Amino acid sequence: MNILCFGEPLIRLATTGYERLEDAHILEVTYGGGETVVAASLASQGENVAFASKVSANRLGTNSLMMLARCGVDTSRVLRSNERMGLYYSERGRSIRPSIVTYDRSGTAMAMASHTDFDWDRMLNGVDLLFFSGVTPAISEEMYEACKEGLYACRGRGIHVVCDLNYRGKMWSTKDAQRVMRRLMAYVDVCIANDEDFESSLGIPAYDGDMSRGI
Repeated sequence: MNILCFGEPLIRLATTGYERLEDAHILEVTYGGGETVVAASLASQGENVAFASKVSANRLGTNSLMMLARCGVDTSRVLRSNERMGLYYSERGRSIRPSIVTYDRSGTAMAMASHTDFDWDRMLNGVDLLFFSGVTPAISEEMYEACKEGLYACRGRGIHVVCDLNYRGKMWSTKDAQRVMRRLMAYVDVCIANDEDFESSLGIPAYDGDMSRGI
């Protein structure tokens, strides 16, 4: 099976140990992002995986593609741009203090991209399955349009679509998420989500654990 993942690679800057960001003097640099991790994981398990995106033309963008390539991911469908790479800062929680993620992803290559940048006829050539998450259409209205066009193209070609709802409240509201994701679900074959994702992204009430009410 030939799999295509569509999303945005991000630079992950993590504090060491359990340091707060305010106390950190050293940050560990790796690359992440929902679709990026899925692509790398599947390729590492021997699947044929390609990645579609738009990343910075600078060395940071190149490093993100090199990371994917080392895992065996085909990056020939990735576009380059003069815009910046997205970042997120990660702080590991301890005791009652939760882990914290701080995003810095405005003005990135994907955020500034147009839906017309993505040639789905070319990108879907030879693809059997498309994977994306709710993070990608949350980037911008243009990325919502890009996802919609990609999913519509998949339907016409008999390509299966898998979506991880992956709701991120720091990126958009539940109202916006439901407006977008309900429309995209018409083209999704398999949806992955937890109870919070279903409620936030689709407006489907989450199970509250009360077995007395039945299922």
